[in-house]
Amino acid sequence: MDETRLRYVLVVGAGLAFVGLCVSVLLLSQTQKEVERRNKRLASVIAANLQPAHIEASAYGVSESASRQPAINTIGRIFGFDPDKTALYPTHWWLILTGLLVVAKIAEFIIADFLGSYALASIPAIWLIMSHKFFGYFERRRQQKLLDEFPEALAMIVRAIRVGIPLMEAIRNVSRAAPPITAAGFAHLAEQVAIGMTLEDAMQELARTTGLTEYRFFAITVTLQNQTGGNLSDTLESLADVIRRRSALKAKGRAMTSEARSSSLVLAVLPIITGLMLWTINPQYIGVLFTDPQGKSMLGLAVIMLSLGVLSIHTIIAKTLA
Repeated sequence: MDETRLRYVLVVGAGLAFVGLCVSVLLLSQTQKEVERRNKRLASVIAANLQPAHIEASAYGVSESASRQPAINTIGRIFGFDPDKTALYPTHWWLILTGLLVVAKIAEFIIADFLGSYALASIPAIWLIMSHKFFGYFERRRQQKLLDEFPEALAMIVRAIRVGIPLMEAIRNVSRAAPPITAAGFAHLAEQVAIGMTLEDAMQELARTTGLTEYRFFAITVTLQNQTGGNLSDTLESLADVIRRRSALKAKGRAMTSEARSSSLVLAVLPIITGLMLWTINPQYIGVLFTDPQGKSMLGLAVIMLSLGVLSIHTIIAKTLA
């Protein structure tokens, strides 16, 4: 009877975990659809103001497919890193993946007693999740630095234009005076223009490399100004103010979600602390989870459900603030 009841509890717990995962996927899909609709509206507005242009390929241009190795690109897409941004990471990407594989193997060894033969199948999942989290952390940190430094870079361009300095020379000034991560992007932009690429294409390439919507706004603003005319300094100053407001809004969003992030941290740490306290007070009481086969199954299921819950919370928050 006790074994039947335990199986019933395990099945119900697994069902609840599956339902929670489905709800998380549904919420993520709705958020993604909203982002896609917003991008389509933005693209329709831009297309209505842009004039069609036929651009010939530059003799100095190198196609993306030719400049990258397909195998490395495929590995990068699977594990969440960009082969063109290896300077962001502490060491070579293949060393990082090797180290994370060792960590995944250690985790599999720890949970082998809880999951039995299923533990071996957990290595690829743990490896992929840790890889995406690790490389994603450095990418998010880079984008946050770019976003924080971008308004000041625009202010430098505005001041240069107002004293009569051409736009390209103002961009070169930014590449010399801005912080390193922003200066590198504008220096590459100036180099691309110097070797024959149009300013519009070079800015679009910079926006694609940074992955920030604010840089796309910058490229669109300069493109429209070149085609329709107008006061570029005032336009860029307004754009810098909009970016500052967007940064403040994102900071407000992070502050509003701090309670959810703190709750997920407490939920993740509290069972560990409680287990250590029980182990200190009464080792035999909690030792059943490590010695009895049914206890091992319950502990393994609890770890999986807790991990899925924390991962779902952080994923929903990240997609909401994206």
